[in-house]
Parts: sequence; structure tokens; C-alpha cells
Amino acid sequence: MNRKIGLVGLGYVGLPVAVAFGQNHHIVGFDINEHRIQTLKDGIDYTNEVELAELEAADIHFTASPEALSDCDFIIVAVPTPINENKQPDLTPLIKSSETVGKQLKKGTIVVYESTVYPGATEEVCLPILEKESGLTAGKDFFLGYSPERINPGDKENTFKTITKVVSGQTPEVLDIVASVYESVVEAGVYKASSLKVAEAAKVIENTQRDLNIALMNELSLIFDKLGIDTNEVLKAAGTKWNFLPFAPGLVGGHCIGVDPYYLTYKAESIGYHPEMILAGRRINDGMGKHIATSLIKKIIRKNSPVMGSVVTVLGLTFKENVPDLRNSRVIDIIKELKEYGIEVQVSDVHAEKKEAKAEYGVDLQEIAELKPADAVVLAVPHREYISDGWGMISHLLKDQKGIAIDVKGKLDKDTCPENIDLWRL
Repeated sequence: MNRKIGLVGLGYVGLPVAVAFGQNHHIVGFDINEHRIQTLKDGIDYTNEVELAELEAADIHFTASPEALSDCDFIIVAVPTPINENKQPDLTPLIKSSETVGKQLKKGTIVVYESTVYPGATEEVCLPILEKESGLTAGKDFFLGYSPERINPGDKENTFKTITKVVSGQTPEVLDIVASVYESVVEAGVYKASSLKVAEAAKVIENTQRDLNIALMNELSLIFDKLGIDTNEVLKAAGTKWNFLPFAPGLVGGHCIGVDPYYLTYKAESIGYHPEMILAGRRINDGMGKHIATSLIKKIIRKNSPVMGSVVTVLGLTFKENVPDLRNSRVIDIIKELKEYGIEVQVSDVHAEKKEAKAEYGVDLQEIAELKPADAVVLAVPHREYISDGWGMISHLLKDQKGIAIDVKGKLDKDTCPENIDLWRL
């Protein structure tokens, strides 16, 4: 494998990919964020996705200079593909990165996209930009590949090297090259998809499937809440059957499950098909924050306590436990809903960056020691620091160690819940 590899985008996906390749090859790691480049040069990964030893051992030339890509003949693009306020694909990062790569493109280069897109986007959106910026012809002077990312933030077991890598190429010959490049570092091996569109579609349905399964659990929790049945206990009982799938209710945010389905529904509607089931799942999952907040309000009212002026502590703002990633966190839905009722909401997160929380959501994160005693605590994100002591932290944060506890994901033991804490969970 004599290809010189360049990696565009060094975030939650790109950096683990770069570090994996950097163990075996000398590569170029490019990102437009100069602060990110400098911290990586200093041996710091503030996403906590790679260990310091791994970062130091990787042979990577970190740079914010796009000219460094001109020496590469195998360029991997791993940039975010978010949605806009109207829940439609925002391809701006993909377009901008394609323009950057196109300007540095030379004959014989293979450009492989890892960013999640709708089927056809690589050829319909990226290809024309690369041709325009380079003056070269795709399929003749340079070639395309697509290999969907499967990075799971915070997961130290299922990593880039240990997950089967789906690969695709513009021609059979290019597919073989793309496969050999990835096989040089992916221990689990590769799966050769028959086309770029098949690989793109495979990626987008992986998270759509999870989204729908979680939506079913969330809808069941809405029903069981009205019936006065504990959803966790129902799922535990049902889980004794060998083929019952182990999904659970919860907030569905992040950069994948809460976003990817909208790429597929956008493409479906562009060809005249209205995807009812996928959008129904999205509506259910996007509404869970409001449901959690209103359930807390009902508990406050039933205690004959004043809603206006009540103090509620929200623990966790990131999209999932034990990661600093704030992108598309649905915890903000709970916070906004509570504030609309005149509740004083104080938020703390041991993993999130304060500046990022303020910039992204307008939330001022507080240290645990700064929090006022609260009437209720919402364990929104069960970071290990919050649940390692059982009910100890929740009790400590409540006024006189009594009040309401909302354990969103049911991570604390219901049977050991103190008698003076009124517990609710999905």
C-alpha cells in the first residue's frame, strides 16, 4: 500500500481514523480549526476519543494549510453533515471541504468520503465541485470512494479498527484500492459494497433503524406512564425472551441517530415519496424532552408546591453519557420547557466545555459545588460521576435531601431510592 493518505476533518470521526492510519503510515491531518490543530500538536484531544499514547505514536502531520493535501493521492473526507433549523440536510461543511480538496487535487488521486449523506450525494454534490475546482474529470483523472463512518463517541471497545468497514469505489479497480488501504489498518476487515449509493444508503439506515426502535420504546413509555406501569420493569420482563431486542427509552440526540434519518427522508421526499414511519419516529423522539419536563411539573403541582420559582437542577447536557459532545443534545428541550414555567433551572455537566455550552445553547454551566439546594433533580445524562455513588449525589443536591428525582434513563436502582425522594423515570 503505497498511497500517501490525507485526512480532512479531525473531529470525533476524523481523528480516530487519522490516528489509526498514523500507526502504520505517515499521513497528513488537515482541519480548518487552527485551535484544534495546535492542541493536537500539543498532544491534547479535547474530544477524549483517542488516548495520549495513541496520539503520540501516530505519524501525523497536523496542519491547517490545505496545500499540504497536494502531496496526497488518497484523501479521506470526514466532516460533519448536520441539519438546519428546518430539519433538512446542511451540506455546507461537505461542500466547503470538497472545494478545498478540489483545489489541491492531482491526477490519480482517490477521494473517499466518510461523512453521512443521503444516497447519491457523493456523486451528485461532491463530484461536480471536485471537477470544477480541479479542472479534472472524475472517473478518468481522479476517482471517488465512499466508506461510511461507524465511530461511536465514548466507546472504547467498538473502535475504528475493530468494526467491519464498508467500502465502495467508482470502479471495480478503485474499489480494490480503497479496500486494500482500509484493510491495512482495520483489523475487522472490510465489506465491499456494490456501489457508492449502496454504501451511502447502508450508513443512513443503520441509525434510522436505531431511531425507530428507540421511538417504539419511547412511545411505550408514554403509554405505560399513563397506565402507572414502570417501563423499565416491563422491558426487563420482556427481555427474558431470547429474541426481544434490548432497546430502552430516552432522549435521542447527537450527531447520528437524531440527524441521519432526516437525510433519508429529505431524499425520499425529493423523489415524491413521503416516509411516514421514519418521520413518525422522529416526531416521537423529538418530543420526549417536553414530556419529561411536563411530567416533572405535574409532580411539583401534586406536592402542592409552587411551580413558579422552584429550583430544578439538571445534571448533564451532552448528548450521551461520558463524552463531552454537545452536538444536537436534546437535554436543552427539557431546560427550555422548564424555564417557560418560570422555574429556576441550574445546569451542571462534568464533561462539557462551559464556553461551548454557552455558545451553542446559551446555558451557563455551574460546578456541582456552586449549585443551590434544589426542589428537584433531573438526571438527564448519567455520567459515571453522577451514578457511581448510587443515590448519594441526588440526595446531596436536594433541599434537606428530599424532593423529586427524574432519572431519565433509569440508571439508578429504584429499589434503593430513599423514601423521601419522589422518583419518576421514562
